[in-house]
Amino acid sequence: MIRPYAAVSYASLAGRSVVVTGGASGIGAALVEAFAAQSARVAFLDIDEAIGRGVAEQFGATFLPCDVTDIAALRAALAEIELSQSGVDVLVNNAGRDDRQALAEVEPDDWRRMLALNLDHQFFASQAVAPGMAARGGGSIIMLGSVSWMRGRPGMAGYTTAKAAINGLTRTLARELGPSGVRVNCIVPGAILTERQKALWLTAETDAEFIRLQALKFRLTAEHVARVALFLGSDESGGCTGSNVVVDGGLTQN
Repeated sequence: MIRPYAAVSYASLAGRSVVVTGGASGIGAALVEAFAAQSARVAFLDIDEAIGRGVAEQFGATFLPCDVTDIAALRAALAEIELSQSGVDVLVNNAGRDDRQALAEVEPDDWRRMLALNLDHQFFASQAVAPGMAARGGGSIIMLGSVSWMRGRPGMAGYTTAKAAINGLTRTLARELGPSGVRVNCIVPGAILTERQKALWLTAETDAEFIRLQALKFRLTAEHVARVALFLGSDESGGCTGSNVVVDGGLTQN
């Protein structure tokens, strides 16, 4: 299904160089589609080459296979995009995995892996593009958090720790990069219905429970996150930095 992202046109995004990490599926693929629909020049990174190449062809984007936990490879990929697209105007740090693991089963390697998957690359990708953005007079970095840490979800200690840390990282980077015109904001999704969620955790009971807990009585999809990303990447959010934009249908009101 083609989502109606073009229903609202952000003129400032046309021709803008956009990078999405983890862009082959779920929220990431929706982000690629949304920015491409605004006539942005979109490049995305993902570890899944087969799916990534299909998404790139479908939406006219550029795909670079990359394991974002390999920081050297991440830096090299971003440098390649900066060269090929004459810089990076918008970076969306989307890549992550909400894996579950019981507290007693977590080993040091598990812990480091969850931080690497969900936190480390957001810092190092931002670090990599910030100088170029500053040299061109500004840019927009969009972090991806999660309401899971606000809700204290069990069985997700590594994930919730990483996502809570992104809150602090967003505010620090916003303060540090603000004088150079670089804005840093964070989208904080709630229970987003993706194919991964459907395959691994969705049941009729959990579906009904999210509806019960939310103020808005419908399930949120990746499209709801992508629409906010368009705003934060565009000049329409030019006065916004250091902000957490919660997209959870009112889930954390409870």
